[in-house]
Amino acid sequence: MAVVGATGAVGREILKVLEARDFPLSELRLYASPRSAGARLPFRGEEIPVEPLPEGPLPVDLVLASAGGALSKALAPLWVQGGALVIDNSSAFRYEPWVPLVIPEVNREKIFAHQGIIANPNCTTAILAMALWPLHRAFRARRVVVATYQAASGAGAKGMEELLSETHRFLHGETPRAEVFAHPLPFNVVPHIDAFQENGYTREEMKVVWETHKIFGDDSIKISATAVRVPTLRAHAEAASVEFAEPVTPEAAREVLRGAPGVELVDEPEKRRYPMPLTASGKWDVEVGRIRKSLAFENGLDLFVVGDQLLKGAALNAVQIAEEWLKGP
Repeated sequence: MAVVGATGAVGREILKVLEARDFPLSELRLYASPRSAGARLPFRGEEIPVEPLPEGPLPVDLVLASAGGALSKALAPLWVQGGALVIDNSSAFRYEPWVPLVIPEVNREKIFAHQGIIANPNCTTAILAMALWPLHRAFRARRVVVATYQAASGAGAKGMEELLSETHRFLHGETPRAEVFAHPLPFNVVPHIDAFQENGYTREEMKVVWETHKIFGDDSIKISATAVRVPTLRAHAEAASVEFAEPVTPEAAREVLRGAPGVELVDEPEKRRYPMPLTASGKWDVEVGRIRKSLAFENGLDLFVVGDQLLKGAALNAVQIAEEWLKGP
């Protein structure tokens, strides 16, 4: 196996997940940019050297790539030509009709329709889908309005570093700066993630629409999103209002979610138990709570979902795809 982009925030999480889940591999190769080559990363009691990424095939059966869309676009086809399956965490191939876009708990069967590349969904989409899919299967979602509260980790290690360093500046009486984000993030929220599109939505917001339709295999669901960057380190939160075709109650929804794989029901507001980044960070499961009857939709629910952007939103989902691929259809 190769991990490409091994020194980035997601790459490091992939190594932790592979080790924690005891992924069966005979050899692990780590690749990164020439600037990061020579570093050594811990794995199963050893220090694995990071190699500079060659511009050609890799001597492996499986590639987990998390080094950006431009690099994947250029090199993933070469890795496939060399005989490797590529599980790509970037947006390079998500919207290609021939590339499966996979969350194993939702559309595992698509793993086996690959032509050498399987795409990992956007983190925001993956976290929402974990809660929405079991409810959609039970009650058929018709409309989804979601506001996201996305952590600095969505912009990688540099995003988390900027939040910490600029918070320090603010607390010491200096004016915080913004290089990674559109505006300074400390003590602020920024309703701008990725590039604005012609329809007034950002690309991040449209990813939720496009990818949910593709993963669910149902483009009849009307989806509208507002993506907001907030000053938390990791774990994205999402407030969703969902209208269903079938009658639904909060109690029925909770019962469905209790049995949903990869979901933890955290819904005891009287005990101050509800999903939060502080409790969801570092957790494999996605937390779902604050489930209540919608005041806007007749057959509707409002709910709050929080998931670790670096785990189910990225590294964990990629490793789960690899695990299911090894198991076979």
